[in-house]
Amino acid sequence: MSHHLDTPLAAQNGQLYIDDLYVFPGQGSTVFVMDVNSNITGVYAEPGFHHEARYEFKVHFDGAEFETLTYRFSFGEPDTDGRQSLRLHTLTGTDAREDTAEGELVLTGRTGETAEADGIRAWASRIADPFYIDLDLLAIINGAVAKGTAVDLSSWNPKQAKNTFAGTSVETIVLEIPHTDPQLKPGARTGVWCATKLATDAGGWRQINRGGNPMMWPIFWPGDTDFSNPANTRHPSQDLTQSGRDIADQVAAVVRATGTAADPEGYGRTVAAQLLPDVLPYVIDTPASFGFATRNGRTQADNAPEAMLSLVTNTPVPSGLTPATNADLRTPHFPYTNPA
Repeated sequence: MSHHLDTPLAAQNGQLYIDDLYVFPGQGSTVFVMDVNSNITGVYAEPGFHHEARYEFKVHFDGAEFETLTYRFSFGEPDTDGRQSLRLHTLTGTDAREDTAEGELVLTGRTGETAEADGIRAWASRIADPFYIDLDLLAIINGAVAKGTAVDLSSWNPKQAKNTFAGTSVETIVLEIPHTDPQLKPGARTGVWCATKLATDAGGWRQINRGGNPMMWPIFWPGDTDFSNPANTRHPSQDLTQSGRDIADQVAAVVRATGTAADPEGYGRTVAAQLLPDVLPYVIDTPASFGFATRNGRTQADNAPEAMLSLVTNTPVPSGLTPATNADLRTPHFPYTNPA
């Protein structure tokens, strides 16, 4: 039976909606985490992963325009226990950006269980969501960015902040690659993004959603809950030319109205250049941190919303929350998170 984006309901499947991307050092390894299908959103449809979709981690090296390494996950239909088979393919070189390329099958397994082969480990299941923010604060910034008005935090009391995501859950894919990997070796400069793709009736694949830097969609495209924004389907190499001016103008308008930059247009262009192309930078085997001083990967503890909101407005935006907020939802050992 046909499903593939022939109706709006197909595109609104929460299983295809990316919530977060994390990249950080593990135990002699690099860890990639993709969270999808949050039950906090209206597009949440059913648990598990879409069995006709692909979930891909894309890796660029040394600032290259295109990825030369892709880790592609696919899942089978749920069994009577709700478990799904999983397969991981690795694609390298020009194949890394080709939907028609098969790649190399490196491991198989089932959701809820660790799959391992040649030092690579993968785990996928539903977890308590480690992301934290008070959406009342986000609403204030969203309003200013959307209207180009001054940021007014007079009604915001950080001491009363509450994590809106407390008690929510997401499906997660955790991938760990050892430092012995010939490409992801210590010191390698990478740019990482992730994407969900769905099979089409024509026999190909359509990119549905993508993620790189945190908070991009909530800040700049907060109404895009039906995957209609073209940024969802394009490649990062097109970001600066297609969205650079818009993001620069939005940031410039906010900082001009707020009075936090002597050269609002220049600051807007600087922010757009830092955030686009929308890939998460990370130097392999270095401490990961997405914060004020540096943006190098992202851990589940990082207060990414506070860092991003402050960057966009060029003024301190205290979230009232700290890494202690989600301390019980992460672990120092594989799979680095706790099942729901």
